Amino acid sequence: MHVVEANGARIPALGLGTWELRGAVAIRIVETALAAGYRHIDTAQMYGNEREVGIALRASGLPREEVFLVTKVWPDRFRRGDLERSVAESLERLGTDYVDLVLLHWPSREVPLAETVAALVAVRARGLARHIGVSNFTVALLEEAVRLAAPVPLVTDQVEYHPFLAQGRVLAACRRHGMALTAYCPLARGRVLRNPVLQRIGRHYGKSPAQVALRWLVQQEGVVAIPRSSRPEHVRRNFEIWDFHLTEAEMAEIAALASPSGRIVDLPDLAPAWDEG
Repeated sequence: MHVVEANGARIPALGLGTWELRGAVAIRIVETALAAGYRHIDTAQMYGNEREVGIALRASGLPREEVFLVTKVWPDRFRRGDLERSVAESLERLGTDYVDLVLLHWPSREVPLAETVAALVAVRARGLARHIGVSNFTVALLEEAVRLAAPVPLVTDQVEYHPFLAQGRVLAACRRHGMALTAYCPLARGRVLRNPVLQRIGRHYGKSPAQVALRWLVQQEGVVAIPRSSRPEHVRRNFEIWDFHLTEAEMAEIAALASPSGRIVDLPDLAPAWDEG
């Protein structure tokens, strides 16, 4: 099992994202992933599939402690007291006593970060989550959250990251604080499949462009990737990235694909002023 160590957390370096997966499809895909060897499942309150994720987890027959389970709190539940209640509700839907990691899904413009981080720390203190972290936080927001949570450590910032979007500043900040960077949208919603550079490198190793993009991510220090697919065969193939190694030149060539227009996920009502590069 390839893991990223981050402030006491051992996060499997490749996980399954579950955004947009619903009902029987969500159950089937999570079951497929666990059977293929995934031990990291990422969901969120906003995804509306925590119940299905829990069903699949129990159906797998795996001991609970073998699966690193992540959920995220939507900003409308960021008030002190309400945030803790929302995580307890997530646990009920998931059918588990704890999650391994709970994240703030997006920064809030309405609730002071100090109040929200205090609630997040309380979630950990109550044993509802073993670890805590954030998502879609810029360097400035991350620095503030780390300060407010101290001495309790944050273990990750989950952000969009793929070959077409540089995240050097956020990655450097995560490393500075002993945190992981968790890459969502790691395949750029399929854009990687059409890229000539990734296609060429893939041919050399007998791998798909998607497998090359995922390998590029997890080969970086402190980076975790959580690809999502609704097709079982793609879920299985995404996990087959541990039998080849990109050269430094190939890593640099892929990194050079990034551009200022590479961002895909940008919600105007929630997004902060993003870091560039």
